[in-house]
Amino acid sequence: MKILSAEQIRQVDRFTIEHDKISSHDLMERAAGACCDWIECYIQKDKPIWIFCGPGNNGGDGLAIARILFKSAYTVKVYLTGVFKNRSDDFLKNLALLNEIDSTLINELVSENDFPFIPENVLLVDALFGTGLSKPIEGLTSKLISYLNESPAEIIAIDLPSGLFADKLPEPDQVIIKASHTLSFQLPKFSFLFPSAEQFVGEWHILKIGLNQHFIDGLSSDMNFLTIKDIQSLIVPRTRFSHKGTYGHALLISGSKGKMGAAVMASRACLRSGSGLLTVHVPACGSEILQISVPEAMVRADRNEESISEVGEISNYSAIGIGPGTGTGEDFIKVLESLLKNATCPLILDADALNSLAQKTELLDLLPSNSILTPHVKEFERLSGISKSDTERHEKQIAFSKKYNVIVILKGANSCITYPDGKIYFNSTGNSGMAKGGSGDVLTGILLGLVSQGYSSLDSSCIGVFLHGLAGDIAKEKHTEYAMTAMDLVESMGEAFRKMI
Repeated sequence: MKILSAEQIRQVDRFTIEHDKISSHDLMERAAGACCDWIECYIQKDKPIWIFCGPGNNGGDGLAIARILFKSAYTVKVYLTGVFKNRSDDFLKNLALLNEIDSTLINELVSENDFPFIPENVLLVDALFGTGLSKPIEGLTSKLISYLNESPAEIIAIDLPSGLFADKLPEPDQVIIKASHTLSFQLPKFSFLFPSAEQFVGEWHILKIGLNQHFIDGLSSDMNFLTIKDIQSLIVPRTRFSHKGTYGHALLISGSKGKMGAAVMASRACLRSGSGLLTVHVPACGSEILQISVPEAMVRADRNEESISEVGEISNYSAIGIGPGTGTGEDFIKVLESLLKNATCPLILDADALNSLAQKTELLDLLPSNSILTPHVKEFERLSGISKSDTERHEKQIAFSKKYNVIVILKGANSCITYPDGKIYFNSTGNSGMAKGGSGDVLTGILLGLVSQGYSSLDSSCIGVFLHGLAGDIAKEKHTEYAMTAMDLVESMGEAFRKMI
């Protein structure tokens, strides 16, 4: 699913109106109807709904929502802001329609004295500004937003929270509605996908309003939001006469004394993702642990009892993963350097492999093209420097992928995948129950298993993060976000695959 800029979204609106033989008013009616359908599913009719409308088409949406909800027996009030001369044609048309039904529903906000007392039991609907907003909100509307945010009532935002830009991330002092839910039309907005916007967007929902999909498909965008349909198109069916050699031989270099769990979880995830063969190189102290915990894997013991000190033979493998639980000792850094210089197959680097790169930055120039790096935020900061904002971190991630010709998966909610050619993919699966030790090791194993089977590094990254998050969502349903563990992700991979194929 593409992520479009605010200007591209306006282009889609215009094209749909011009080529689908629908008026702008009827398109607004569609959008309002979709919002009302959602509201009627989740909001009881005994809850009063107060709708705050700006002067543009977002306000027009709000007026249409008020009319539809009033006809559905909701108790509705409307509060208007903005100068009359700035009101759009569709706003004025919907205002007239609402006036015909009951003009007493409508209240004008001319000064702060007009702001209503807001009780806790009211639902507030933010229809002040949408994607047309081009500058920070000021004046009376800014004061109104602060007033609404300070109220005890729940807020639902229409299309996007007023004050938040669709394709720019919020600044620290920006005045923005703090919604608990955002009802976004047709496509997700770029700004929804970052931690700094969470307090404003809340939980967001995509409402289809019939925008022209053919035109959307033809628009150019480097940003994509991964859906199950995208992933299903990437999965290659397994053939009847295939054998274990068909699906590759993965090598995992992992573990150290006290951290063999990382090797176990990554190994199990690798095998669950479909790899034909797996060899795990571990310190000698981990040999029995691996053979007992993961009997399907072959184990190669390092000469060092407690940590990784040698790379061993690497020519017979279709993919190599390195880093989970290894530590960052001097011997391991030498192993990593040797691997980077000599590997001829794709590499997946995680955890202490990344921390080792941060310690010895000259190794970054040795990274083979299309290697996959899977840092969390802190690991990425060690590689690229501390970022003052989500915007700066995102720009650094894009630049890092281009500079070193690698794929970076920045792990977190909506994990972000950046590719050397500038393509960006955000994940749609996963939940906060995955914010626990071991989840990253599972992702490394999944990626290693996929790459070893012959999937490209990019396809492996997209399939891998989606599968990882989907397994997390299945585990959440079984165990809750509180009780689920990283191993539950591995155990849920079979059901996740069933949904994806």
